[in-house]
Amino acid sequence: MKAPPPPKDLKAPGRKIWRELQAAYEFEVHEAALLHEYCRSIDTLHELAAIVEREGVMDPETVRVHPAVVEQRQMRIVAARLAAALRLPSGDKEEGKAGDGLRRPQRRVGVRGIYSIEGGRTA
Repeated sequence: MKAPPPPKDLKAPGRKIWRELQAAYEFEVHEAALLHEYCRSIDTLHELAAIVEREGVMDPETVRVHPAVVEQRQMRIVAARLAAALRLPSGDKEEGKAGDGLRRPQRRVGVRGIYSIEGGRTA
């Protein structure tokens, strides 16, 4: 099956990630939406990096950390959570089969247990 083309709103970094991941993995419909958001967050991270590169880490007017640095930190968290939701490998070769590094980690399915509030019962 041919991989779907990247969404039109993605910029070069996001399109590159989209193509690489679509070539390596098969995504369900709901995962494609997460992948789109992941690629958009990568685009945003690249834009923020360019701002920080151009303007510096410190905001000269307020003598504080540049707002783009703060936003970068937040976007990194978003990207990491989206990557985890997509079950993308972290880059460790041991995570996949015998050194291929391309297999997505095992799905977590089922219920871990039944949780209830103890006490409070009346006889």
